[in-house]
Amino acid sequence: MGARGYGDRMTKKSKAAPKKASDPEKKASGKATGAAKADAAHLSTTNNALVDHAYLSESEFGTVAETLQRNLATTISLYLKFKKYHWDIRGRFFRDLHLAYDEFIDEIFPGIDEQAERLVALGGSPIAAPSDIERFSIVKVPTETVRDARTQVADLVADLTRVGRGYRDDSQTVDDANDPATADLYNGYAATIDKIRWMLQAIMDDDRMN
Repeated sequence: MGARGYGDRMTKKSKAAPKKASDPEKKASGKATGAAKADAAHLSTTNNALVDHAYLSESEFGTVAETLQRNLATTISLYLKFKKYHWDIRGRFFRDLHLAYDEFIDEIFPGIDEQAERLVALGGSPIAAPSDIERFSIVKVPTETVRDARTQVADLVADLTRVGRGYRDDSQTVDDANDPATADLYNGYAATIDKIRWMLQAIMDDDRMN
């Protein structure tokens, strides 16, 4: 009788359904929601009570957050691409481009933190995993080794053309979404990108590159 009772209890215990996390427990996982996976304002996590979208509506935030996440990923990728070419360059233009690439990086790099913190200030949570950076970025970091100066510069000019156009388009988009502050950031980044693109184009005018 005692043994059978113990076995019955064990059987019932083994068949018991696993405990499901309550909604608060699910929310505490830290997984953000939203189209850009950047919306932190609705997470029930510690120290999150005052996170909101400031003066933006949910729809406006969604629009702005998408551009910030994409431009953040693009800026990180552009930084890595300049570094990759900085390390790989060879030939007669080695010194000129090796130094120039780092000078351009110094102008681009601050935008990484600025865009991430702008997203946080508006109630977002920037994505930074390598797979997500690759997914959102419009710039692709090369996996192969490219040593030729002209090939590198032409590739960077093409990237910068897309990035500059993207900032100008996004400036209008976020301004229409009631966020002129982010629009101003994008206008400044567009000017920086345009200047770097112009300088690289000028380097390509050297006949020795042909």
